[in-house]
Amino acid sequence: MAVDKEYYEKLGVGVDASDEDISKAYYQKARNVHPDKDHGDPEAAAKDFNALGEAYQILSNPVQREAYDRCGKDGVMKDSMVEPTVLFGMMFGNEMFENYIGQLRLLSLTPTEFDPDEPPEVQKPKLEKIMKTMQEEREEKLVKLLKDRLEPYIKGERDAFVETAKLESKRLCQAAFGKVLLHTIGYIYRRQAARQIGKGKRYMKVPFLAEWVRDKRHTRNTQSAAAQAAIAYIHLREEWKKCNEEQVKNEKTLKTAENIKDAIFVSFWQMNVVDIETTLSHVSQAVLRDNNASKDVLRKRARALKTFGKIFQEEVLFSGI
Repeated sequence: MAVDKEYYEKLGVGVDASDEDISKAYYQKARNVHPDKDHGDPEAAAKDFNALGEAYQILSNPVQREAYDRCGKDGVMKDSMVEPTVLFGMMFGNEMFENYIGQLRLLSLTPTEFDPDEPPEVQKPKLEKIMKTMQEEREEKLVKLLKDRLEPYIKGERDAFVETAKLESKRLCQAAFGKVLLHTIGYIYRRQAARQIGKGKRYMKVPFLAEWVRDKRHTRNTQSAAAQAAIAYIHLREEWKKCNEEQVKNEKTLKTAENIKDAIFVSFWQMNVVDIETTLSHVSQAVLRDNNASKDVLRKRARALKTFGKIFQEEVLFSGI
């Protein structure tokens, strides 16, 4: 029986909660207290957000959780540094971008159907099937949202469409990682729209392939950067563990840990970019190649999407990335 229940109470779970229950509770509560949401007292919200992260950091670590259950807060490392990947999840754990990119695969919870006790050869195909279904549901939801977002332009309400997009870009730009996410969304929207618009164009009787070539080159570069980031992440995690294992953390150690955390953030972002861009590309293509829409509607959607992407990128440019 836990001698101290404060961390459990912060997450709203019982002392016998499973790892999955703790993760679900954390992500649900993190959405509600995230500093990006509209709070009457931003400082209090930030404090609650950090306290929630501290509770999750301890209870999601089996060793720290056992020590906490036995001895309370005195049993855990008081100066324990918050895991960078937990921080990354907290930064992306808000609802502001969910209607654009959905939930990132690397931050998705392990499905309840997944049984870790099964042998790897059984686990892999099962997990792949589950993740494929989750991704399809994610894209299906985002396709509907994007169609609805472009609808005013299709109906001829272009001024209202542009004004709404500008207001939305300003709002999203204020979020954690807002500028880099906004730039990424804008880039994919413009590239996919330009590719669709240029599909019927021909140069010297040959299809105009500039957008296709540019798109392929960008995808290869992004995938290469993600692979390098994954390798860097492995080494950085080891360095982070060494810093966290030191009994006495002086100023130099803390500075080193901060630098490692920043590097892990960069690596983790590069690993997620492939997921974000692939999902956005699939969603854009589904909207622009909809068999149930007329050619005129598809042309208008392409122009609307290109305009949307341009507005997003211009907001980042004007506000400074």
